[in-house]
Amino acid sequence: MLLFAEFTALIIGACIGLVMGLTGAGGGILAVPALVYSQGWSMQQAMPVALLAVTAGAVIGSIEGFSKGLVRYRAAIVMALAGAVPTWLGVQLAHRLSQTWLMGIFALVLLLAAVRLTMQLEQDEAGAEQKPTLARINQQTGRFDWNAGTGALIASIGGLAGLMTGLLGVGGGFIIVPMLRQFTNLSMHGAVATSLFFISLVGSMGVGSALMHGVQLPLVLSTVFVAATICGMLLARRLIGHLPARIVQKLFIALLCVVASSLIWRVVH
Repeated sequence: MLLFAEFTALIIGACIGLVMGLTGAGGGILAVPALVYSQGWSMQQAMPVALLAVTAGAVIGSIEGFSKGLVRYRAAIVMALAGAVPTWLGVQLAHRLSQTWLMGIFALVLLLAAVRLTMQLEQDEAGAEQKPTLARINQQTGRFDWNAGTGALIASIGGLAGLMTGLLGVGGGFIIVPMLRQFTNLSMHGAVATSLFFISLVGSMGVGSALMHGVQLPLVLSTVFVAATICGMLLARRLIGHLPARIVQKLFIALLCVVASSLIWRVVH
């Protein structure tokens, strides 16, 4: 039984890392239910293990992104700081809403993000230069041209991501990637790498807080799950360099639709 549990943790972890590495999101919302269903754990047992694995995978992905100059670290730090208070507010709001309402809200958010990204694919066909943006990457430096408007936009994205993180108990990648793509001229690969760095920052704080509050992690399964997630992440980061940005964006849209559909099914049934 233990060997079977370890094997399923290995497979699930690899899949989670692969999805995270390709899309910059999907870790938390996929890892928690996968652990609950495969291991027979409660949500309380699954969440810290999932958070540890997702954070470890995001750290590895961030390092790789930094090595290629894809991470916009100032933007990620601003988003993490701006999301701190909204995360707390989201947690408080979540306690006042039913599970059905929470799942319905999350499904709606995902579907809206998928629609926006689908529309953006059509806009990109006309050329990135024609796309209206609220914050722009300087083509000479490869960094954001920071001003009051850019700072307000990035902080707003972080605040919304933080609110959704607290409200729905998932990472902010599902919010950050589509919003960066919609309102800035950051490439899909850059948005994914920046999202992974954001997740590594927020996740590290979450893991540290959990450990300080005495959360006990199953050592063997946690080690297997974390190692598999890292391996999946490394594979994904190798693959993403050979995939066109449009393909990555289509994979992300498909993931959004699949997760939203599963949530709607659970609400209806």
